[in-house]
Amino acid sequence: MQRLKTRPQFQAAMAGGTVSRTAHFALHRLVLGADGTATDGRAVVASGPGTSSVAGLEAAPNAQAVAATAARLPTGPGASPQALFVLSGVWLGAMVPKRWARRAVTRNTIKRQIYTVGATFEERLAQVAPQSAHVVRLRSTFDRKQFVSATSDQLRQAVRAELLQLFGHAAKRPGAGAQVAGGPGSGKGGKTPSEPRVSAVAP
Repeated sequence: MQRLKTRPQFQAAMAGGTVSRTAHFALHRLVLGADGTATDGRAVVASGPGTSSVAGLEAAPNAQAVAATAARLPTGPGASPQALFVLSGVWLGAMVPKRWARRAVTRNTIKRQIYTVGATFEERLAQVAPQSAHVVRLRSTFDRKQFVSATSDQLRQAVRAELLQLFGHAAKRPGAGAQVAGGPGSGKGGKTPSEPRVSAVAP
């Protein structure tokens, strides 16, 4: 599994749409065709000022701002994701904004979990979208009153549990456009506090 490293790569992947969501995470996916172009026709270039860092995306105040930033991508002849994703296969990036994880040790712990869990789903993700780029974005904070230590087993287990659900839904559903997934315990009063809220696209 290849890792996203540059800002244009993260922008392109997030512009593809959201395919799965939990209480704390969102998973974005850009599906590429066999020729490396986006299946939705979106064009992306890998040049321009400030394209070497993802700091601007991580500093976005909310999901709407992230989407707006990712959508501001230049188009034109020859401007395709192929320039960004020259190697075939599944790509993955982790975005953990300081807004939702103040401590560096917390951000590093979460990023390691994202890449570790993501690697176990590489084969399943490839079956759904053989050529694709994914970004897992932390979208809300883990309560510091509940998770006092940034490196505690309790936090790692909570993060891992949500990521397993996040990738599990994404591995079953191609495309983008998330909606709430129904199921037992999803109604009022039926969901326990420890059960992450999960969304996924309809088949």
